[in-house]
Amino acid sequence: MNVVEVPFKAEGPTPLLRAIPKSEAYPVASLGPIASTARAIHDKTQAPIGIAAQTVLSLASLAVQGFADVETLSGSTAPCSLFCLTVALSGERKSACFEEVRAGISEYEVATGEIFALEKQKFDIDYRIFSETQKRLMAEASGANKAKAEEASESLGELGSGPVPPISPKVVATDITLEGLLKFYQVSRPSIGFFNDEAATFTDGHAMNSDNRLKTMAGLSSLWNGSTIDSIRAGDGIATYRGRRLAMHLMVQPVVARTLLADPSASGQGFLARFLITEPESLIGTRLRRGHSIDSERELEAFARRLRNFLSEPLPTQGSNRQELAPRTLSLSSSAKELLWQFYEYVEKGQAKGQEFASITAFASKAAEQAARIAAVLTLWDDINTREVTPQAMQWGVELAQYYLMEARRLLDVAVVTPDTERAEVLRAWLMDSWPYHEIVPREVVQYGPNSLRETAVVKETLKSLERSGWLVRLPTGTTVRGQARKEAYRVEGKNHAV
Repeated sequence: MNVVEVPFKAEGPTPLLRAIPKSEAYPVASLGPIASTARAIHDKTQAPIGIAAQTVLSLASLAVQGFADVETLSGSTAPCSLFCLTVALSGERKSACFEEVRAGISEYEVATGEIFALEKQKFDIDYRIFSETQKRLMAEASGANKAKAEEASESLGELGSGPVPPISPKVVATDITLEGLLKFYQVSRPSIGFFNDEAATFTDGHAMNSDNRLKTMAGLSSLWNGSTIDSIRAGDGIATYRGRRLAMHLMVQPVVARTLLADPSASGQGFLARFLITEPESLIGTRLRRGHSIDSERELEAFARRLRNFLSEPLPTQGSNRQELAPRTLSLSSSAKELLWQFYEYVEKGQAKGQEFASITAFASKAAEQAARIAAVLTLWDDINTREVTPQAMQWGVELAQYYLMEARRLLDVAVVTPDTERAEVLRAWLMDSWPYHEIVPREVVQYGPNSLRETAVVKETLKSLERSGWLVRLPTGTTVRGQARKEAYRVEGKNHAV
């Protein structure tokens, strides 16, 4: 018997995280009246169609959410507000997608900004007069002259609460805390958007730090629900926000998304389940086509005009209160409701133990409502005055909601990792993408590494974890690295460049 010797071949480092299954193609046709805009963005930017789709869907939600709430299967209503979360690498042209269609917002803000400036100037004068008059009457009301005091008290009652400030034309916030968002609502229209194409500034910032995380998630969840928000702050007193609507689109890089998706507080609060999440396949390295269709330019211009027209329409508000919405109810046609019931039953069965949605019940339990919201957005974008959701729109809503549900399952199944593994993956990515050398010592990680790795003890344990998985090889004690003999140093495996 002949023995064939097989040459040894090193397998290389062991992956720290399970590979994510390939995503399904985004069902762009199910965007209905805004599908052509998504395709135009994709044509012009060569960004993944999923990023383009999330961009137009969230903007369409911003445009129509103030006009109507949609009927749900429970017999109540839900806002037409959509929260979108897009996961994509830096360089996938996330910003370019938003810039291609934000022209309608910019045009609206510029046009109304000129009127606002004049109204604000008049308000400042009127308010100064009001304040001086109020101050004088209060002094007279507390004076010794009884007749004059009574007359001043009567005049104070007639004076009222003063002139009403004009509403800011600003429609979109890009980086904000919950407190900042509520202050924005104090001066803005009651229907706004929160769009951020590099949302790590939000997820890793003040709004989502350990002190504010739960409060921020609870506040944003309440806005998705359409609930009243009470804000109690020392010095500011109590403020109540009713009839407000918020559309959101956050774009994050994969390493940030993994942390957020694995966060038990985000899942436990049901915060993440309110988002339509997707991570499209990367197109980096394939975007070689030159130029784009003139039809895409025309489509983007048409979208911008329609978006501006929606923003220019007076919103239905509660009496004279211009900052409290009173949206009408958008009903479901009988056929649309039947389609939604069938989708609900399918998803409900899928949540049973051992079934396909058993691991993502928070997302699955909201899938039917997400379908209704999407269908309502597409219906209203097509005709803002319509009274009910059509079967075609509901079919689109169901198809998209099912896609997002499958994306949530795909991404969450690989997102749950231990904190130690998460730190190791963060350090591995930093060593591969940002660290310019082939060697590393613990002190350099503490000084220059990721913010989550700034303690020497934690850094040393994380380096050992990468050594065990083959991403680092420990160098002999005394090895010279950058001009100094080192007690502890490692060689980074798998780097493609050297300095």
